[in-house]
Amino acid sequence: MARKQGLRIPSPILPNVQLEACPVRASLGCLGRKWALIVLRDVALLRNVTFGQILVRNTGLTPRSLSMRLRELRKEGLIVRLADPEDGRRIRYRLTRQGEDAVPIVTAFIQYGIRHHATQVFADERPRDLNQVFPGEQAFLLGRLNDYALAGKVSSAMATTRSKR
Repeated sequence: MARKQGLRIPSPILPNVQLEACPVRASLGCLGRKWALIVLRDVALLRNVTFGQILVRNTGLTPRSLSMRLRELRKEGLIVRLADPEDGRRIRYRLTRQGEDAVPIVTAFIQYGIRHHATQVFADERPRDLNQVFPGEQAFLLGRLNDYALAGKVSSAMATTRSKR
């Protein structure tokens, strides 16, 4: 690692494969629109949610904006629109498998908010960890990243074991 004026400058983190375009920019095409992550959060966490339930939970969200976001999230393949089996007139929204892959994105925002904006999020203004807010939900909230995180723990534990030999 290079040093400059006594500071340790970290090496850049580069992907192992050539990228034609920025995956962050591509993902923000749909997820970066106003209300998109909030709507996705409600569909993910409430699991079998109606239009009205999403609208009531989000002050400032208009029916028109919600309708547009739901349509875009469906078009992107993140959610599905299903008729309620008990009352076919009532429509419910659920995540698709692709939508489940977006849950860790929402989770990252939740974690950041509960840790660094606790004064706005909690009445006692104390930061929390994700496990305190959603105990036992790590596998769902992290999705495929959970396997990646666990693989990293196994790799680092194996490296620690090897270094002790």
